[in-house]
Amino acid sequence: MRSATTNQPGTKKDSASSNQNPMRDIIIRKVTLNIGAGKNEDLLKKGLKLFQKLSPLAPVKTVTKKRIPEWGLRPGLQIGCMVTVREGAEKLLQRLLAAKEKTLSAKNFDTMGNFSFGIPEYIDIEGLEYDPDLKIIGLEVAVTLERPGYRVKRRRINTRSVGKKHQVTKEEAIAFVQSKGIKVI
Repeated sequence: MRSATTNQPGTKKDSASSNQNPMRDIIIRKVTLNIGAGKNEDLLKKGLKLFQKLSPLAPVKTVTKKRIPEWGLRPGLQIGCMVTVREGAEKLLQRLLAAKEKTLSAKNFDTMGNFSFGIPEYIDIEGLEYDPDLKIIGLEVAVTLERPGYRVKRRRINTRSVGKKHQVTKEEAIAFVQSKGIKVI
């Protein structure tokens, strides 16, 4: 005979402990840091040096693919640098949001639940001090949010789109960020 205190499927204890489906949890997939330098090679070198201080990963240079004569761009020209952080993304994001005084605007969020913001001066970031070689430069931060199960759209075999009900909405992303202690105005 079964005891009522065991956690068997169908018992009251089991249904009360799992109020929410774990597949509905929102997670931070990645944090992408970007500095656009244009044709300025000095700013590109400074950006690479800043990302080496900020992230344990090696930054990459971004290059143009199209020719835009009005802007003086040609294919293969290095115009910026970026780094994508997946491991330790939440810890880095907390440091970056502290530079924004843990406040974001609702305009920072897109319809797919991702958000981005800019940091005008890197010296506002916790743990970084002023470097005379870098002077004052800013950076852009883009955060990608998703739910468990988004792998179906990235896998090689049997790729599928993510269902509309499983996608992260703007309102859900704002609620997620507010639960982390960030103020959204």
